[in-house]
Amino acid sequence: MKKIIKEYLWITFGVAILASGLFWFLFPSDLAVGGLSGFVMVVNRYFPMIPRGVMLLGFNVVLYILGFILIGKEFGGKTIYASLTASGMIILLESLFPVVEPLVEDIFLNVFFGVLVSGVGMAIVFYQNASSGGTDIIAKIINKFYNIDIGKSLLMADFTVVVLAIFAFGMEKGLYALLGIIMNSFFIDYMIEGFDQKYKITLISRKNEEFREFIIRQIGRGVTIYPAVGGYTLESVDVIRAVMSKREFIKLKKKISVTDPEAFFTVTHVREVFGSGFKYF
Repeated sequence: MKKIIKEYLWITFGVAILASGLFWFLFPSDLAVGGLSGFVMVVNRYFPMIPRGVMLLGFNVVLYILGFILIGKEFGGKTIYASLTASGMIILLESLFPVVEPLVEDIFLNVFFGVLVSGVGMAIVFYQNASSGGTDIIAKIINKFYNIDIGKSLLMADFTVVVLAIFAFGMEKGLYALLGIIMNSFFIDYMIEGFDQKYKITLISRKNEEFREFIIRQIGRGVTIYPAVGGYTLESVDVIRAVMSKREFIKLKKKISVTDPEAFFTVTHVREVFGSGFKYF
């Protein structure tokens, strides 16, 4: 129960950041940076009397109904919670701040910080195995009926929003929206990798036993030891391999520099680690 509560708190936090990026940077500048929120901006251009938060909520409900009918029960409770909470937060912000001007006049700054802030929120939500719904559902429908990859389906949906944005807001803002989509895809991937990035250490030293004890006792990580033969000396050696966080790696690096400066070790970035001491599926 504690784990579930923690996940939903993180989702709520991520959604709050996402809603802030949309409301304070992208919405006031008419930057339809893909997704359902971008489509809502285009529709709001022609129906300004309907609050964007209300439209976002309505379209999300319609898409979930279509998803259940056309795809089946493949939508988790966390995703439904995230999408509805995002709509609710937009409605709340619109009620508290009915008229919002762009924070800065420079449209590129609005694109950059809008994508930056909302991307942080989306990355937090994705890291909790949820999503904000919207075009994800459209992509799954396209994938099912036309056998097109999810990634390509998402790109098609976002590109369609950009085309609509060009007609609604002009070529300049449409191209800025396209730039935002490109930035968003790279930034979210980078953020998610950063959340879970670990270091794989391969170490050969004359003091392997001391390092083994240090990793297990002081750092609190397991190690794997491989027997090997040096290609130049033809001497038998043991190779220590371990996976740890950046903070733990810094401790080990300091230990190596003091204990055996001539030790040979390599460091590799690992995107995700599952199992004992790390996370589980």
